[in-house]
Amino acid sequence: MAAARYSAEIDRLAVSWRRSLRAGNRSDKTLLAYLAATEQLSRHLAAHAHTGDVQEITRADVEGFIGHLLDTRSASTAATRYRGLQQFFKWLAEEGEIEQSPMQGMRPPKLDEAPVPIVATADLKALLRICDGKGFEQRRDKAILSVFIDTGARLSEVASLRVEDLDLDSARREVAHVVGKGRKHRAVPLGAATVRDVDRYLRERDRHRLASLPALWVGQKGGMTDSGIAQMLRRRCQQAGIGDVHAHQFRHGFAHAFLAEGGNERDLMSLAGWDSPQM
Repeated sequence: MAAARYSAEIDRLAVSWRRSLRAGNRSDKTLLAYLAATEQLSRHLAAHAHTGDVQEITRADVEGFIGHLLDTRSASTAATRYRGLQQFFKWLAEEGEIEQSPMQGMRPPKLDEAPVPIVATADLKALLRICDGKGFEQRRDKAILSVFIDTGARLSEVASLRVEDLDLDSARREVAHVVGKGRKHRAVPLGAATVRDVDRYLRERDRHRLASLPALWVGQKGGMTDSGIAQMLRRRCQQAGIGDVHAHQFRHGFAHAFLAEGGNERDLMSLAGWDSPQM
């Protein structure tokens, strides 16, 4: 019996799905994650003599693919691909390409991940202390650290801040306007000490040769990126004589402190931009 000819229909429909995602203003990061799911499923189907026709993809096919990922990759990767495929098949059903999603009734891979360690208070103090001073980079880096610690914002949210996103003279409360996952906008409150640190940086920034840039955080060549801020964190940790601290640890430290001080999960989700209590 001849082997089934691979039609690659799933690949052609994935192109249309990508256009639909772009029309829905999905972030580039989401697009990459979602399309990686369809691309990897397509390769898996081709390797297992499947036709690639989306109407012939069964729950067993998808479960086989997710199982393969669990055997060869991390549970986190498998869960990410699961979510991408879930959205893909939902779109196919909405577009009339299939009658119903083959993933109906499926459950996502269970994640048993270790909790993110909280940065010790002594390490936080050492990190802030190493940025004491009146130089441009010292004031910039201390302001960045203060925003991380005070708001629990994501690395991408802090990195993408513009000068115009700050409202330091509000009659109600000083805030920074960030853009989170799904390009959702929210205002994060800033404490008085953080406002002081940001103000000190802004005064130095006004004298910088790149002061006309819209990006809030500037370096030697332009606005700082996610990786630029991550590199700054590593450098400051080395100077402070402490182990590496990653941006997401500030986020989890913020959540831990908020709940420990009597805050409720609903308010925390709103402040931190979480869609569910699974932080």
